[in-house]
Amino acid sequence: MSATIQPVILCGGAGTRLWPASRGARAKQFLDIIGKESLFARTLDRATGAGFSAPLIVCGAEHVAMVREQSQGRDLRLIVEPAARNTAAAIALAVASSADDVLLLVMPSDHVIADVAAFRGAIAKAADLARDDWLVTFGIAPDRPDTGFGYIASGAPLGGAGFAVARFVEKPPLADAEAMLREGGYSWNAGIFLFRAGRMREAMLTHCPAIYRAAEAAVANALHDGDALHAASAPFEQAPSDSIDYAVMEKDARVAVVPVSMGWSDLGSWQAVHALAGADASGNACSDDLFAHDSHNCLVRAPGKRVSLVGMDNVGVIVDGDDILVIALDRSQEVRAAAKARA
Repeated sequence: MSATIQPVILCGGAGTRLWPASRGARAKQFLDIIGKESLFARTLDRATGAGFSAPLIVCGAEHVAMVREQSQGRDLRLIVEPAARNTAAAIALAVASSADDVLLLVMPSDHVIADVAAFRGAIAKAADLARDDWLVTFGIAPDRPDTGFGYIASGAPLGGAGFAVARFVEKPPLADAEAMLREGGYSWNAGIFLFRAGRMREAMLTHCPAIYRAAEAAVANALHDGDALHAASAPFEQAPSDSIDYAVMEKDARVAVVPVSMGWSDLGSWQAVHALAGADASGNACSDDLFAHDSHNCLVRAPGKRVSLVGMDNVGVIVDGDDILVIALDRSQEVRAAAKARA
């Protein structure tokens, strides 16, 4: 990368799909779900070093303390959202706080990327397109017809760096997902973006002016507390709640996709966690004390508890305090994802 890139880490999600472990201030991104570090700490790691400026973290007030604790004294800046307004408004806060020529790398704080070198290689390609005023999204090469992700269709090639986006496809029915996999040229939408701040500002003023103007006013009237900017509540709460995909990316005429295979998972379910967790010869993954007899492909997360499984297959047991979740694990959609992420 020939110029410094500003990482923008979106850290406001509650991660409720991983209940009961993820909830409230102890959201999914702050848990050590895979490995010894939290997902947030791992996101910071891959957005630190040569070519990157100090990360900009966008989070809610309830997560500020956890962000500071897990940042471990790193140099960073915070923008604190006074209310949840989805990704378009969160990104608008970052854009309104940035100079026009800064390249903003926007990414969620709760994803797994196993191949960081591949990720950084894709960033270098995307940066060239962003400097040429493309709004760039990153696409994940699909290895199965998954109905849980949105898809991006690649159009005309852009000099070897990526492709113009032909169209976005919402989460499809299985038959459509199978057809796209056979046809090729489609990527999963990873929700990771790179663009010049001034270019996104212009796009927001064209496609979602109410969102941008609300964020702009919230920044202009913000309270500053050291490295934290607390966006003003009254103007920000006027912003419509919308995703950046709906608000901008699906409407703009100059959107590019950079496909990349980087061992990506959004860890959107306990099935996904099981797929990436270290398992024994019977496929059982357990971070705690487990007795398993004639049981296969099970996930157990029960800190301080002894769990016994007898004659159980494809079952998840999640214990957090007095809350216990027992679910069926559908391995068919996750096995290949695990093999890819571990490669």
